[in-house]
Amino acid sequence: MEFAHLDARELTVSFGSSLDTKEQVREAIDIVDLVGRYVQLRRRGRLYLGLCPWHDDTRPSFQVNPERQSFKCWVCDIGGDIFSFVMKMEGVSFPEALAMLADRAGIELKPRRPVGTGGSMEAGGEVGESESAPATATEVSGEGKRALYRAMAWTETQYHECLLNAPEAEPARRYLQDREITPESLGKFHLGFSPNEPDWILRRAGGTASRARVLETIGVLARSQDGSLYDRFRGRLLFPIRDTQDRPVGLGGRVLPDSGSTSRAKYVNSPETPLFTKSDHLYGLDVARSAFRKGRTALVMEGYTDCIIAQQHGFQNAVAVLGTALGERHVRLLKRFVDRIVLVLDGDEAGQRRANEVLALFLAENVDLRILTLPEGMDPADFLGEHGAEAFADLLANRARDALEHAFEAKTRGLDLEGDVHASSLALEEILSILATAPRLRHDTTGEHRLRQEKTLGRLAFLFRVPEHAVRQRLTALRRAAPRRRLSGPVDAPADEGEAESRSAVRIDPWERELLEIVVRHPECVPQAQAEIAGEQLAFEPARKVYEACCRLSDAGTIPTFDRLMLEFDDPVIKNLLVELDEKGHAKELTDPESLLQNLIRSFQRKEAERLRPVREGSLREGGLDESEELALLREIAEQERTRQGISDPTDG
Repeated sequence: MEFAHLDARELTVSFGSSLDTKEQVREAIDIVDLVGRYVQLRRRGRLYLGLCPWHDDTRPSFQVNPERQSFKCWVCDIGGDIFSFVMKMEGVSFPEALAMLADRAGIELKPRRPVGTGGSMEAGGEVGESESAPATATEVSGEGKRALYRAMAWTETQYHECLLNAPEAEPARRYLQDREITPESLGKFHLGFSPNEPDWILRRAGGTASRARVLETIGVLARSQDGSLYDRFRGRLLFPIRDTQDRPVGLGGRVLPDSGSTSRAKYVNSPETPLFTKSDHLYGLDVARSAFRKGRTALVMEGYTDCIIAQQHGFQNAVAVLGTALGERHVRLLKRFVDRIVLVLDGDEAGQRRANEVLALFLAENVDLRILTLPEGMDPADFLGEHGAEAFADLLANRARDALEHAFEAKTRGLDLEGDVHASSLALEEILSILATAPRLRHDTTGEHRLRQEKTLGRLAFLFRVPEHAVRQRLTALRRAAPRRRLSGPVDAPADEGEAESRSAVRIDPWERELLEIVVRHPECVPQAQAEIAGEQLAFEPARKVYEACCRLSDAGTIPTFDRLMLEFDDPVIKNLLVELDEKGHAKELTDPESLLQNLIRSFQRKEAERLRPVREGSLREGGLDESEELALLREIAEQERTRQGISDPTDG
C-alpha cells in the first residue's frame, strides 16, 4: 500500500452520494450478511429474527427482511436499510456509513472537492510545511476517516513487514519464539515491530509535514516536550487492534526484554484518536467472531499474549481487554455476539480487586458473566504452556463462578461466617451496596431481570445464613439512601418499552399513516391521492416528506417504489418510518387499495370541511365581500356540506 494517497488533505474530502452511487452500494451489500456480523440471526418464514443490539432483548424483536433489504426493531422503534443500520451501530453520519459500505463493496466513491482543514491547508491548494495540531475526533469529517483508516492499514503493514524481514527485528522474533507464538499466529494477528529509531515510520512515509500530521492524528507519532515528533512505539513489539469491520484502528506495544528502552511502561497503547477508544474495542475480536457464532461464549483475557496463546490452544473465542478493566461498553459489544462472558483473571489478588466491578457489571448489563481465577497467580499463557488445553478446559467447566458467587468468595475468604458476625455483616453490606446501584424493578421490567434479582437475594440469604426478608429490607434501605444512578445506554435507546411504542404513535395521525401505507405499498395509487390531497395538508413532517417525495417522483415519471424511496432519503427517522409503513402495509394484504384510498379521501375531505366551516361562515358574517365573492363562498360551503354528509353533487353525471 502506498502512502502517496494518504496526505492530510484527505482528512476533509467530501464524497458524492448520488442516487446511482447509493443504489450501487445498496445492491452490492446483502443486509442479512451485514447485520449478521453484529447480530445472530435465525430464519423464520420470509424474515430473519434476532435479539436487538440496542435494548435488553430477551425475545427476538429485531427482524431483517431480505426481500426489502430492511431491518426493524419494533420495541426500540428503530428501522431502516443498510445505511441507517451502520449509522446506528457505528455511531456515524450518513456520508461515513456510505463510505464504509462502499469500501466493503469495493465501490470507489468520487470526491466532490477538497475542503480546507485550517492551519496551512487551503482548499485545493498545496499542503504547507508548518506544523499544526493533529485532528481530533470532532475535527475529522466522516469521509476524512476513510483516509485515516487507510493510513492505519498502511502503518500496520509497514510494522508487520519489518517484523517479518528486517534484521533489526531479530530480537522481537526471538521473543515470540521464546513465548511459543507460532508463525501462523504472527500472520493471523498481524503482529509487527517498530525499530528503536524515533523517525523510522515517518521516513517510510516520506517525511512531509502533511503525512506527519496524519500519523500524529492516528496516534502513531507523538510529540515531545520540545515539540519534535517521534515514533510512539519505537523499540516495541506491536499488537494491532482491529474493529468489528476488521480494520486496524490502534496499536498495543510491548517493550522487549533487554531492549535498552528507558521507558518505564511495559505496555503502551494508542491514545484516544478519531479511530480508537480503548473502552470500545477488544483485542482479537476480529478473529474470534466466527467462534462466537458457534459457541455463543467469549473468553476475556487481560493480556494480548494470553489471547494469542489461548487461540493457539484451540480456544478460538478468546479476546483481551486493552490495558483496562472489562467495562459496560465492552460487555455491550460482546452481547452483540455471545450469551455468556467468562472473564479470566490472573490469580487470587486480581480476583479480590475485581470483585466489586464485576458484580456491578453482572447486575447492570443483565449478562451471564462468569469469572475464572487461575491458580497460583498464573496468567492464561503460563497456565496453558505448563498444563495444556485440557486442564484449562477443565477449569472453565468446573472453576468458573458466576459474578455473585465470585464476589461472595472474594469478600468472605478467610472469614468464619457463623463465628465472626461483625465481619460477615460487613461483607454482606458491601455486596448489598453494589446491588443497590443496579436498576430497580418496575412494572415493565422483563421477567428475566425479575427472576435474576429474586435468585440473587435468595442466594445471598442462603450464603450468609440470614433471613431473606432481612436482606430485602436492607437492600431497600440502601437504595433509598443511594443517589439515583442512570446507567449509560446505547445512543438514542428508549428508556423502556412503553416509551418506544408511543414514540412514533403520538406523532403521526392514524389517517396519515393509513394514507402512506397505501401509497408506499401500492405506488400506482399516488396519482389518485395527489389529485385530492396536497402534501402540506399532512401535519407530521416525516410523513409529509414521504408523501411529497411520492408525488414528486410520480410527476417525473418514476414509480415511487419502496426501494426508490429508501434511496431518496438519508435521514434515519424517515427510513424507519418507511420500513414501518412497508411492513404494516404488507401485513394488511389489501386486495382493493384504490377503493380504500377513495374512502380515505372522502374521510379527509369531511375532516377538512369541518375544520374550514367556521372560518368561511365567519367571513360571511363579517361582510366586506362583493356579490360574486359571497356567491362563490356560499357555493363552496354548500359543496363542503354535501361532502361532509356524503351527498353527491346533483350536477355530476
